Amino acid sequence: MAFGTQDDTDEVMNEINMTPLVDVMLVLLIIFIVTVPVMQHAVNIDLPRATNQPQDVQPQTVRLTVDAQGQYFWNERPVADQELAGLLREEAARPTQPELHIRGDRAVRYERVAQAMAAAQQAGLRKIGFITEPQR
Repeated sequence: MAFGTQDDTDEVMNEINMTPLVDVMLVLLIIFIVTVPVMQHAVNIDLPRATNQPQDVQPQTVRLTVDAQGQYFWNERPVADQELAGLLREEAARPTQPELHIRGDRAVRYERVAQAMAAAQQAGLRKIGFITEPQR
């Protein structure tokens, strides 16, 4: 046995031993899991119980259709020109105004649709929309 030689086991190790590091991390994780619920300071109180009903009042939708001949239909019911203004005023007077959906035929004169829009505006309806078909 010579004093000047080194064994193979005495070589310098250039890798970090991860086992102690993992052990320390696991211990810290367990400590945090145990102590976090204890650290939350909350005052225990008995809250009163109440029930409420959500009131989702959906506005009614009114469909005003103008066919190719210029005839008005109120929710698929034929309506005369003189009667249309009265129906629009009734709907505008409701506490929750309905949405007015105007469906105009492609062949109808724009004047008839514009007259219906003007009557709705004069009656005080604020929610007016147009129904169209998507292009194919």
